[in-house]
Amino acid sequence: MRSTRIAAVLALFFACAVAAQSPGTHPISGRQFAPVMGYQGADWLERAERIEEEAPDTALDAIRIAKGSTVADIGAGSGYMTVRLASRVGPDGRVFANDLQPQMIELLRRRVAREKITNVTLVQGTVDDPKLPSASVDLELMVDVYHELSQPQIMLRRLREALRSGGRLVLLEYRKEDPSIPIRFEHKMSVAEAKMEVEAEGFTLSRVDESLPRQHILIFTVAVH
Repeated sequence: MRSTRIAAVLALFFACAVAAQSPGTHPISGRQFAPVMGYQGADWLERAERIEEEAPDTALDAIRIAKGSTVADIGAGSGYMTVRLASRVGPDGRVFANDLQPQMIELLRRRVAREKITNVTLVQGTVDDPKLPSASVDLELMVDVYHELSQPQIMLRRLREALRSGGRLVLLEYRKEDPSIPIRFEHKMSVAEAKMEVEAEGFTLSRVDESLPRQHILIFTVAVH
């Protein structure tokens, strides 16, 4: 029964990919870009199995988010990680919750209001610009998002501009090296692919954490300005 339910949810996930996105490949790695998950599949982001499959709190523990810091949840979706980040940074911190789709922004707005969270700022970005203020954030987090970017090189440049000196970009990506993980191939990334693509835009892969059940934690830094 559980496997049938998961299969149905995954089918919905991929059926709801944004149709307007043209397929493409990365000019450096040759990796095929994955389609963006449409807002119609937002329930998949809130599935009960996500705690077991992705261990979100273990991920945030590994990233070591400081109280009072400013973080950006890029591709925040329905806010599953946003609310956890808001708690981690505390009332003196700030979370920019960014998404491409206005429908996701509306889901975020409702969630933040419902949970009475006051340290989250909603930001609607574009495919090549997160629309974050320059030198404004200490940490940018992308959870199962980077592989969907259709303009990753330009987006990485804008993300770098938004980081403060010594800031970090963290990607959580399903391990392409493990064929047993039940996610379609184009929705996974290898460490080698991520390193090749992201370092080409001025970042350095400083740490790889493999403490999660299915995902890499890839921590990139930039030189102090």
